[in-house]
Amino acid sequence: MATDIKGEDRGRQLLPFRESVLAMLGVASVSMLIALDQTIVGTAMPRIVAELRGFELYAWVATAYMLASVITIPIFGRLGDLFGRKPFMLAAILVFTLASVLCGLATNMLFLVLARGLQGIGGGIMLGTMFASVADLFPDPRLRLRWLVFVSSAFGLANMVGPTLGGLLTQHGGWRLVFFVNVPVGVVAFFFVRGFLPHLRHAREGARLHLDWLGAFVVAVTFGALQLTIELLPRQGWTTSTIALGAIAVVCSLTLFFWEKRMGYPIIPVDMLLDRKLGVLFAMSVLAGFALFSLVFYVPLLFQGGYAMTPRASGMLITPLLLGTTVGSVVNNRLITRIRRANAVLYIGFALTAFASLTVIALRGSEPRLVWIACMGASGLGLGLVGTSLTICSQQIVSRDHLGAATALLQSLRTFGGMLGTVMTGALLGHLYTVAVRRSLDSYEATQWFKSFASPELLVDRAEQAALVNRLVSAGHAGDAMIGSARSALVDSIHVGLTVAAVAALVGLCLAWFVPPIRVGYPEVQPQNG
Repeated sequence: MATDIKGEDRGRQLLPFRESVLAMLGVASVSMLIALDQTIVGTAMPRIVAELRGFELYAWVATAYMLASVITIPIFGRLGDLFGRKPFMLAAILVFTLASVLCGLATNMLFLVLARGLQGIGGGIMLGTMFASVADLFPDPRLRLRWLVFVSSAFGLANMVGPTLGGLLTQHGGWRLVFFVNVPVGVVAFFFVRGFLPHLRHAREGARLHLDWLGAFVVAVTFGALQLTIELLPRQGWTTSTIALGAIAVVCSLTLFFWEKRMGYPIIPVDMLLDRKLGVLFAMSVLAGFALFSLVFYVPLLFQGGYAMTPRASGMLITPLLLGTTVGSVVNNRLITRIRRANAVLYIGFALTAFASLTVIALRGSEPRLVWIACMGASGLGLGLVGTSLTICSQQIVSRDHLGAATALLQSLRTFGGMLGTVMTGALLGHLYTVAVRRSLDSYEATQWFKSFASPELLVDRAEQAALVNRLVSAGHAGDAMIGSARSALVDSIHVGLTVAAVAALVGLCLAWFVPPIRVGYPEVQPQNG
């Protein structure tokens, strides 16, 4: 039975300690499910595209998930404010687990992209309800931070295990296992949420269901057109199709802006986006997502395709990046209540991320593994500090009945930033790699072999490389040298994409100056926006 929340504040926590622990186990298990999928797939992606082909859809495996999440996060964040979060979270776990099975059964890249979109619907609902559930259970900011450490630890465990587990499963059992492993985690999450998370509902007189389906449709068209424009522009230039797609994105954006201002329960709360205090935090969330997902989805390709590492070795080197985000979250929760201004954490986080990203670009693959671990760890630490700080600061600024909407919008914009980072890095990578490989083959007087080198997936599949080298040698070419040139082209292309991610972090660092002073633990001085 649903429990109505009658007042703005029911004290420090809504449940006794034992019931709080069991309820938070449910939330923590959901966070593990989300984190495991986000971290395990990136390591397997080079091998997936090598087997299923279709490198042109490499970015879509990530962005299909993100696009679906961007749409569902704000919808179910707001629905959770009105009708409680538990039913939506249970449905999301079921959808996510089923979609994971479909991903594991994929026989081509298009099927995988569609299944990832379905998975993104479940993941978006979970993200839109998970963090707000913690705020529901623990109205007191200091106590809420302690329990967020619990959730962050679960998230961190999955982050720590994910990349290495993904590498091991991919190398020894096949990439399909990285999706099937979500099934037992999903079963555990469903059990705990169903059994122990209370169905809390904010009581509102005459509250009615309003779903902004038109807004959701326009968001999907806008982001889809934007992604296609970014992908096609480097390859085709300003053609009729790219101009049309760009125009669709602009027109739909303007339509969305004016439509959402008229809606009582918009999918994108424009008033929040335009709020002077919240707007900066939202912009920083986009930039943080841009930097994080660019690293998560393309550094594994750098390691496996550019530096010829095994999936297992790649996973081990990616682990510090994701583990660092968890350590950053935990450190932030401990630190933010002990300093005069929480804003300082944002400066530190973005500065660390920018520095570490630039260092990764400067490295050439022959350095000791400890150097790579330090760079990945520092970048993750910075992003962990930023992510948690943005959530806490936004929850301190808004009033209690807008917690779900603000938190969901923050997560949605972070995902949107991740989508932009993934597709922009992928578009730059594909274009620059193609140009560099053509130039390299021309120097070897072997331009007729371009089709064999056209996709970076060649650099991940060692059997195909060996076969190609034999054919090149038989034709009188320097096969090994040509493969080495292709690797250098891939490394340089990814470095350009990661440079853009570093610039995003630097812009975030500059924006931190405009965040209003935030003191966590002193709620009487916090502004309240209705």
